[in-house]
Formats: sequence, C-alpha cells, structure tokens
Amino acid sequence: MEKIIIFDTTLRDGEQAPGASLTSEQKLKVAYQLERLGVDFIEAGFPIASPDDFAAVSMIAQNIKQTGICALARCLKKDIESAYNSLKKAKMPRIHIFLATSKIHLQYKFKKAEDEILDLVKRSTRMAKKKCRDVEFSPEDATRSDRDFLFKVVEAAIKEGATTINIPDTVGYTYPQEVYSLIKDIINSVPNINKAVLSTHCHDDLGLASANSLAAVMAGARQVHCTINGIGERAGNASLEEVVMAIKVRRDAFKGLKTEVNTKEIYKTSQLVKTLTGFVVPPNKAIVGDNAFRHESGIHQDAMIKKRTTYEIMNPKDVGIGKSQLVLGKHSGRHALLKRLKDLGFKLESGNVEDVFSRFKELADKKKEIFDEDVISLVEEQTRDKKKAFELISIRGVTGTDVVPETSVKIKHKAKVLMSSSNGDGPVDACYKAIDKLTRLKPRLLSYKLDAITKGKDAQGMVRIEILIRGKTVSGRGASTDILEASAKAYIDALNKIY
Repeated sequence: MEKIIIFDTTLRDGEQAPGASLTSEQKLKVAYQLERLGVDFIEAGFPIASPDDFAAVSMIAQNIKQTGICALARCLKKDIESAYNSLKKAKMPRIHIFLATSKIHLQYKFKKAEDEILDLVKRSTRMAKKKCRDVEFSPEDATRSDRDFLFKVVEAAIKEGATTINIPDTVGYTYPQEVYSLIKDIINSVPNINKAVLSTHCHDDLGLASANSLAAVMAGARQVHCTINGIGERAGNASLEEVVMAIKVRRDAFKGLKTEVNTKEIYKTSQLVKTLTGFVVPPNKAIVGDNAFRHESGIHQDAMIKKRTTYEIMNPKDVGIGKSQLVLGKHSGRHALLKRLKDLGFKLESGNVEDVFSRFKELADKKKEIFDEDVISLVEEQTRDKKKAFELISIRGVTGTDVVPETSVKIKHKAKVLMSSSNGDGPVDACYKAIDKLTRLKPRLLSYKLDAITKGKDAQGMVRIEILIRGKTVSGRGASTDILEASAKAYIDALNKIY
C-alpha cells in the first residue's frame, strides 16, 4: 500500500479564518489531538506573523514528537530565519516556503518579471535548505499560473533542495479534471520531479476543495494539505475528514493507497476544533455534521432497520461516533417508532401501537424532532386514557395584558360532547373553571408544576398537578407543545382517576 501523507494546516491556514484565532495553549491542545489522530505533519503556524505565533510554533515543536512540525515562511531571509528558530526543538522539523507564480500576482502584488521570481525561488530554497533538511516549496496560485513557467519554478526548487512540492489552488479556482491534468503535466514535464513528493493545497471557494484534492491524488500527488472541519481562509480548505474517509471508503477507486490517520479520532478532533474556534459545524457537514448519520425518512428508516448499509456507506464507529440514529419526526413511519418503543422497553399490542402512532404523527406535525422523553410521554398518556370518563376534544384561550383571560373547553363524556367557557385570573385558571362547569366537580388545586420534557423552543411542556376532591389527593399529568393544552390534560387526567 502506498501512503498518502496528510499535512494538517488547521493551526496555520485554518486559524487564518476571520474569528478563528487561538492562543498558544489552545494551539498546543489541538496539536496533541492531531498527534493522536495520526496526521503526518502539523503546520503549526507562521512564526514571523506575530510573537504569539512564534511562541505557539516553538511550544508545539518542543512537545509534539510523533508528528512532523512545519513552519510557514515567505521567500524572505527574515521569515526563513524566524521559521528555523521556532523549529529548533522539533524532532521532525520542516520549513515551508511559498512564492506566487501567476501572472496576476506577478503584475499586481510583486511587480516583478518571471526571471526575478525564478531567481528568488532558487535563493530562498537554497537558504531554507541550509537551515533545515526538509523543505517544502509552494508556487502560490499555481492553478492560475502559466504552466511552462510553473514547470521551470518547480524544477528549480527541487534542484535547490526542496523535498516536497506543493501545488496550491490558492483561490479555489480549479475543478477536478483540470487539477488532474495539471498534476499529470507536472509529473510528465518536470525532469527531476521524482526527487520530491508532489502535494496539493486546495481552497473551497467553489465548494470543490476535497474533490480537487482527491483528483490530484488520483493523478499522482502523494501529500494533501487539509484542515479539520475544512476551516481556513474565505470558504476554507479541503476537509481532512472528507479526504481521509474518501480514500478509506472508496478503496476501489484509490487502489493501493492509504493514510495512517486513526479515523476513530476524527469526530473528537472535529469537536475540539469547533469548541476552541467557536466555528459551528453545519448539521449537513459530511462525516462530522450532526445529521451525517441520522435518518428521518420512513423509507430510509425501514431499510436501515433491515440492513444499515442500505443507506450508510460508512460505519459511524469508524469516525468515532457511537451509532447511527433513526430520528423520529413527521417523515418517520411505524417501523422506526416500533424500534424506538422496543429500545425503550415498551411492548404494545397492535391496537395500542396504532393509537400511539396516531398521537405521534399529531405531535410530529408540531415538533421538528421527537425525543425519547416524548415517546415515553405518548405511551404513558395512551395508557392513562384507556379508561377515561372525560376526554379533551379542544381548547381555546384568550389572554393578554389588557384583556380578561377567557378559555373555552370542549370535552367528551359518555358519548356526548360538552362545551363551556369561563374567565379567570389567567388562561389556566379560566380553563380549570370551565372544566369544573362541565364535570360538575369542584376540586381544590393543591399544586401545579410545569417542566419542559425536552430541549428547544418547540419542546413539549409537562404539567403535573395535585387536586383535593372528596377528601382525597389525586395527581394528574398532561403533555403538549401548548402549555394550556397540557394544563387541561393534566386536570382531566386527575378527574378521570377520581371519577
């Protein structure tokens, strides 16, 4: 198996994302986790950029011993010396120098001719090589560079001692077929390319960073620059988790290729970077998003119950996620609900299942997601409602700071539908008075407690009450996304017990 070198630049390019700044201590924490993840190189920072960046690279170089540590530098003497000084205690140091080669950069950023750029590449690579045995050179904006000039630059850098040549798609401009062609042309046109490892560094401005990186690998690149969660400048970089898992899952396409990443550490690393940077991972993010291994469609859930691989190409355990989830929502079917009931320890008769499923669908139309606590509440409610004298049909309340609260209640009793309204100090008080009129029972409310069953603004409210009637204390419970409805259900539940 031929190894694909994973070069992680989360702490350099990733940290350049606006708002992603990390302290030296936080960077070290991420570096330790990257070491556990098993990446081959950690680009720890840009030492000349600031004293804190220099300190962070030095700290990481001193403490990380199982992974190569790299520092970035422009093709300037002061940058290269700063990078070298920050890496003095590294067990496996690398200096990464870069210089733009595209016409637009030469004309507007440097105002230099191609010959001047070529000379600068030679001198800088030679200088870096004297400081460090392992030198990586990047012709910035390579994918928009003239290919013949790019070939000359790459050949010159290798001749002066560069051990890795990295081809950056700096502005996320290329597409898979084009980058494949570019890598092939470099391999076929640069006479000494066999003396260096060919690498790629892709940005995600068109959403193609991971695809472009994988196309480069197919063409012959053997190192990939990537970041955790794909963070980085502008739209970010190629996501480590996407590149690594694509190579692992599609072994048929990437024949004979492997990485040495411990994929079971991927999710933990993602969560750490998310926490420290404050950058939220989108729910639909591949591999590490909250929804990556969650299924709501009834058709999908039924198939998943029968065979997980019908709708999952990866085992969630392979990336450090416990298990797949069948999310209960309005698209879920009976099979998913039955499985969840079984997992929760319930065994219902077929008629009861239909009743619970009907209630479940009603609730699912009100809530985005049904949690275990919701399911338990539905079953308990169904059980309590088996023998009931009173059944809530509907409720409507009017309240506000400038109106007298009024509630109308409709209940079913002995096959008759009864309706009444009442005013009160609040909508719940008015509701209970209206129910008293209909039932002709006048209990005393001893306690009233409202709790959210689950998280979120659409959570069900669970109302628990105690009433005193005929010398007995009776409790009642009711749940709904509408707290007035939950209050009415709890009151009627208690009345049913005494009736």
